[in-house]
Amino acid sequence: MSALEDKKKKGLVFNIQKYSVHDGPGIRTIVFLKGCPLSCNWCSNPESQKSEPELAFNAGRCLTFSKCTRCLQACLRGAIIREADDTLRIDRALCDGCPKNCAEACPSQGLIVYGQERSVDDVLKVVEQDAAFYTRSSGGLTLSGGEPLMQGEFALALLRDARRRRIKTAVETCGMVPWKTLEAASEYLNYVLYDIKHMDSGIHEAQTGCSNERILDNFRKLALLDPDKTILARTPVIPGFNDSEEAIIAIAKFLEPFPNVRYEMLPYHRLGTQKYHFLDRVPPMDEVTLDKSVMPRLIDAARSVLGDRVEVAK
Repeated sequence: MSALEDKKKKGLVFNIQKYSVHDGPGIRTIVFLKGCPLSCNWCSNPESQKSEPELAFNAGRCLTFSKCTRCLQACLRGAIIREADDTLRIDRALCDGCPKNCAEACPSQGLIVYGQERSVDDVLKVVEQDAAFYTRSSGGLTLSGGEPLMQGEFALALLRDARRRRIKTAVETCGMVPWKTLEAASEYLNYVLYDIKHMDSGIHEAQTGCSNERILDNFRKLALLDPDKTILARTPVIPGFNDSEEAIIAIAKFLEPFPNVRYEMLPYHRLGTQKYHFLDRVPPMDEVTLDKSVMPRLIDAARSVLGDRVEVAK
């Protein structure tokens, strides 16, 4: 595809985060794309899961109906409901697929939309603003989500045009995508962060909504495709799901034959809980927390198989 065609390609982006140091080498800008084939119970970005724009309501920012009724007037479908106690409720069934005029009318950003259509050129102009930091730190662009490769054509156009602009690239992927898409992306990637959540397919499906056969098969193919490309396999450590030595050792043994693969475990956190409430959803993990004693034990277990290929999350 030509450079001009790539620049014009559009996709759905819900956030661009600058100055990240945890999602690839150096200082990076993360571009978050909407849509994910998984529905992990611990997801910290629930706004990423659906493949269309979503309306969110932050009651703490709302001016209340006693001071402002702009959203009521702007809503074309009657999806904004004024309750008897003067609080706001969204009728989600009426809201789906509408242009979200209410969010544009809201002066306090109590109503916001997760997911805006943006072009490759528009996104990369934002990424390029920090080019000096990438040069000094070997950083660059990281595509994340959701699952960024679900928007395959848009993600590939971003990666190709980033390379034309001499921006180093990385992707955070769950691997639940067609192999042809992952294979095509690999040509334009300097670094890959790849989630391996559990080796037992039944347990994996119960907690994420999908079995893991394609994920593991894609990982094997990717690791063998370019032995010189570093892949960081990552496991979110989730209470009651994979927080045992048995589960982690099984993952480590799967990774062991691939010398270009390093391994990192990420402790479960509850930072995305508030966003579930913004979207009128119940956080599946509720008040669950990860005991502080778990991570040192699991790091030792992984190192018993992979040695110094195990990285410790900072």
